[in-house]
Amino acid sequence: MRLRPLILACLLASPANAITFQTRLERVEWQVEGDQFECRLVQPIAGFGTGEFVRRAGEQAIFRLQSPDRWLGSGSATLLAAAAPWQPTRSDINLGVVSVGGGEIPFNSSHLQAGRLLSGLLEGRSPVVRHRTLHGGESLEVRLLPARFGKAYEDYRACTTKLLPVNFDQIRQSQIGFPTSDVALDDVGRAKLDIILQFLKADPSVNRIQLDGHSDNSGNRLTNRDLSRRRALAVEEYLIANGVPKEQITVRFHGERYPLVANNGPANRAKNRRVTLRLERAPVTTTAAAEQVTPSS
Repeated sequence: MRLRPLILACLLASPANAITFQTRLERVEWQVEGDQFECRLVQPIAGFGTGEFVRRAGEQAIFRLQSPDRWLGSGSATLLAAAAPWQPTRSDINLGVVSVGGGEIPFNSSHLQAGRLLSGLLEGRSPVVRHRTLHGGESLEVRLLPARFGKAYEDYRACTTKLLPVNFDQIRQSQIGFPTSDVALDDVGRAKLDIILQFLKADPSVNRIQLDGHSDNSGNRLTNRDLSRRRALAVEEYLIANGVPKEQITVRFHGERYPLVANNGPANRAKNRRVTLRLERAPVTTTAAAEQVTPSS
């Protein structure tokens, strides 16, 4: 495999004769980036790209590599928290494998793996990825160094304290339950809506909300349809009272037609008494959403 001269100068020969990407110690830097939606702790890797810890709102961190040259071939790579050369009494910690695919970001670690890598960096260990190259299949190693990590980690932790409690994927389809046969919101329902409202205020690109009201089968069809309507309206009123424009909200109601589970006991009937919120990033429309017949679950 031919390597460009600049990249070749950045490669180090490992004991196993693997192609190794690693920034020179004196040039190691950590960068902290982020906002209330995501925090990133990044180390540029000479000739390769970056190694990144990424924590989204509402989640724990993951670790990933990013490489515009797409060095890694598909398969399973090994992830290690490697001991430093000046730690002869320590051995490397094998954190298991990650599944490598295509693209500039070939994998995302688990939250547990990322947490152990961060702990290892605080102890002077290096995150290491071992795999094979995309072209030719040579052994490949990508290594991050713990130099100057402490201050960057403090800045990263400060960033994470400002994250929202949830991200868009976690709330894009949410359910507000009505544990009793009542149509009024309870404390749990209001608390869920408050979290959603906090996100909506932070992200104005989410500008359409579809509400679908549902009931159990305890009453007759007309009664159940009215109950589902009043529950959806209760959610709409709460959203409007807290700043959501009415024109961004579409309300539908379905009575008992679309149960989540069979109405064969008190617990299951309680699950079916609900309002589903579907959040969308889309231009405000008029009645297109209301004309749909299949509701959210």
